[in-house]
Amino acid sequence: MARPHIAARIEDSVRRRIGHGLRRRGWHERVTGFTGYGSPDEARVFARIVLSRHEPEEARKAMTHAEDTLLDIAQRGYRYFLTAPAHGVRVTVRLGRAQTTVLSDRGGYVDVVVTGHGLAPGWQEAQLALDNGDTLSVSVMVVDPRAEVGLVSDIDDTVMVTHLPRILIAGWNTFVRSELVREQVPGMSAMYRALAAEHPGMPVFYLSTGAWNTAPALTRFLRRHDYPVGPLLLTDWGPTNTGWFRSGQEHKERELRRLHEEFPDIRWILVGDDGQHDPVIYGEFAQEHPEAVRAVAIRELTPAEQLLSSGLPFATDELLGKRVSTPMFKAPNGYGLHQLLHEVAHVDVKETGDA
Repeated sequence: MARPHIAARIEDSVRRRIGHGLRRRGWHERVTGFTGYGSPDEARVFARIVLSRHEPEEARKAMTHAEDTLLDIAQRGYRYFLTAPAHGVRVTVRLGRAQTTVLSDRGGYVDVVVTGHGLAPGWQEAQLALDNGDTLSVSVMVVDPRAEVGLVSDIDDTVMVTHLPRILIAGWNTFVRSELVREQVPGMSAMYRALAAEHPGMPVFYLSTGAWNTAPALTRFLRRHDYPVGPLLLTDWGPTNTGWFRSGQEHKERELRRLHEEFPDIRWILVGDDGQHDPVIYGEFAQEHPEAVRAVAIRELTPAEQLLSSGLPFATDELLGKRVSTPMFKAPNGYGLHQLLHEVAHVDVKETGDA
C-alpha cells in the first residue's frame, strides 16, 4: 500500500495531538449522525465520531429537516469546523434485523452498507452505539422499489445562494455569516414540492461538494424553506491519502454512478447550476446512461452571480453542448425550470400515446 500523502500525514499528526490533549481533559467519543438511505435489501448509514466535553448519552436522536423539534439557531459557520474527529472508534450499527460493526476512518466518518435489514419502504431508523455507551438514532430513507422517478439536487447556488467557487465570498458565506441570513433561490422549494406531489414516493437526494461539517446548517436551511426531506450526500474537505484536497467533481460523479447502480430502474431529474461543473457532470452522466436520466435542469445564474462565481459576466451556454438525447435546459429560477419540466413531461406522454 502506498504511503499517504504528506498533507494527510501532517493532518493526522495534528489530530492525534489534539485528541490526546482533549482526552486528558476528560473529553469523550460521541457519535453524530446523518440521514441515510437504501432499498428493502440494503441501506447506507452515515455517521461521524468526534470528541466532546459532554458525557456519553443514551437514546439521542439525530434530526432531519422534517422534525418540528429542530430549532433554528443563529450560528456562525466556522463553529461547525471546530471539531476533533476520533479515528478507529468501533461503532455498532443496528437497522431492522441486521447488525454490523465498523471502525471510524481517519476523519472520524462512518459510511457503511447494512444488508438484510428486512424493513419496508418508507422512513425507518438505525441505532448507532459506541462502546462507551453513547447511542444515537438516525433516519434512513428506504426507497420504494416501485419508484420510477428520483431527484438529485445540487445545493450551492442551486437551492442556496453561495457564489461557491469564488473562494473569498464562499468562505465569508460559509464561515462568517449567520446561517439565518442565507438566501434561497426563488421557486426551487416550490418546484421540488410539486415534483414530489406529482411523483409519490420519489426519492430526493441533495448532492453537494460541501463538507459534512455543514450538514446541521444545511439541514436547518432546507427545513426553514420547506424542501422535501432527503439525504445529504456531502464530502470531507481537506487532505486525502493522494493529495492536498478532495475533488468535488469526482465526488459528484462517483455518487451519481453509485445511485444508478443502487437504483437501476429509477430515471433521475438532475438539478444544478451553471456556475460550477454541474452541466458537464450531468451531461457526461446522461451521455453514459441516457436511460437513467429523465431531464437535466440547470439554474441559470444572473450576470452578477456569474461574475462572482466564475469570473465571467455571461452564462456558460456551451457547457450544455453535450450530444445527448436527454432534455437539458436552463432557467433563472425554480418557476422557470418547473414550467420547462412540465413541457418535457407533456411531450413524453404524447410520444408514449402516439406509440
